[in-house]
Amino acid sequence: MAALQEKKSCRQRMEEFGHYCWNPDTGQMLGRTLSRWVWISLYYVAFYVVMTGIFALCLYVLMQTIDPYTPDYQDQLQSPGVTLRPDVYGEKGLEISYNVSDNSTWVDLTRTLRTFLAGYSPESQENSINCTSDKYFFQEGFRAPNHTKFSCKFTADMLQNCSGLVDPSFGFEEGKPCFIIKMNRIVKFLPSNSSAPRVDCTFLDQPRAGARRLQVEYYPPNGTFSLHYFPYYGRKAQPHYSNPLVAAKLLNIPKNKEVIVVCKILADHVTFDNPHDQYEGKVEFKLRIQK
Repeated sequence: MAALQEKKSCRQRMEEFGHYCWNPDTGQMLGRTLSRWVWISLYYVAFYVVMTGIFALCLYVLMQTIDPYTPDYQDQLQSPGVTLRPDVYGEKGLEISYNVSDNSTWVDLTRTLRTFLAGYSPESQENSINCTSDKYFFQEGFRAPNHTKFSCKFTADMLQNCSGLVDPSFGFEEGKPCFIIKMNRIVKFLPSNSSAPRVDCTFLDQPRAGARRLQVEYYPPNGTFSLHYFPYYGRKAQPHYSNPLVAAKLLNIPKNKEVIVVCKILADHVTFDNPHDQYEGKVEFKLRIQK
């Protein structure tokens, strides 16, 4: 009992620790002889080699079951989202405001459109092909170069008066601005049964009796997304794919008044009444043109 209560000096503790680290009498280092350290090291090396092998085998088997061109699990979204260019976000969504007589208020808007359409120049589309069919472009094999599928061209000039080539101001200078609508991609999504999906832009209050109707010019004509741009097979299968676009030139926006414009995609398999996603199948934005 007295031995247990005996206090050891710091020197004694250091001597005991040094003796534990190396015991010259038994040849032990940290409580084990050299041969035991060798055997335990070999054990752990073998253990981790086996574990690494099992992990690598599991990854290999998993990768053999994955299709690199199609995701096994896709988003729950069954209908594509819709985006707008130019996109200026305010406190409550898209809000676009400018003054016709002050080009500094709309030059950034046209620059956004010009930058966006740079990806639709003939040079950027040189790896795509010209498509003229009004039907779905189904591709079973990978006949394009580098084991890929073909993509149909969409060039900015197809937007005609809203391409920036005819009118560099995209109509903003005259108070008849162009807005570009794009559907987001969904792998192997077919938007309709037979007819091409089209864009329909209206004032939000237009359904009311006596409400003023929005006058719109669409490019391409009728505001349609040709069916030959569908289905989309994924980035790996179609590395040169470009989303088709529709431009809407708004002709009769009242001046000095804020209006709300909603552009919907009308197609059999596109819905726009999801209360949890305001951009599913449609895009809504506030617009104020001052004069």
